[in-house]
Amino acid sequence: MSAAEELKALMLAEPRWTLAVAESLTAGKLQARIASVSGASSYFLGGITAYSLEQKVRHLGVERAHAEAVNCVSATVAEQMARGVCRMFGAEVGAATTGYAEPAPQLGVSVPFAWWAVVVKTAKDAEFAVRTGLVEVAAASRVEVQRRVADAVIEEIAKAVTEARE
Repeated sequence: MSAAEELKALMLAEPRWTLAVAESLTAGKLQARIASVSGASSYFLGGITAYSLEQKVRHLGVERAHAEAVNCVSATVAEQMARGVCRMFGAEVGAATTGYAEPAPQLGVSVPFAWWAVVVKTAKDAEFAVRTGLVEVAAASRVEVQRRVADAVIEEIAKAVTEARE
């Protein structure tokens, strides 16, 4: 069973939860991986690719001052994106990616990396359970970095949902 198929089974277990995704670095690849499984529409509400600071602030509620200070790349920005996409779509589970898909020597980035966040809200008035992490992908093309990060985040969504259901 693929990671996306495992995620579908977890999302459709009782109580059923819905998922929304906010992407930057992965540029829609995470959404495409989730939606590649037949029946994904029974839990996947949709997503947004917000590449620029302005769009992250406007649509996802990312805090401008922090995002400016870190060039929109941090665990905090990823968490705010994940929370924001849950609000936008009304989902119980949100995931987000932000990072560098290729080296950026002018910014001190020699190895491509991404921060990811997964948030899970198990009850209407509950706080979100939050998981964040970092994925580094050395010696890979831009597209390969995006693919590996998307694959890693699908696994992290599944872990977060499993933990929240325990």
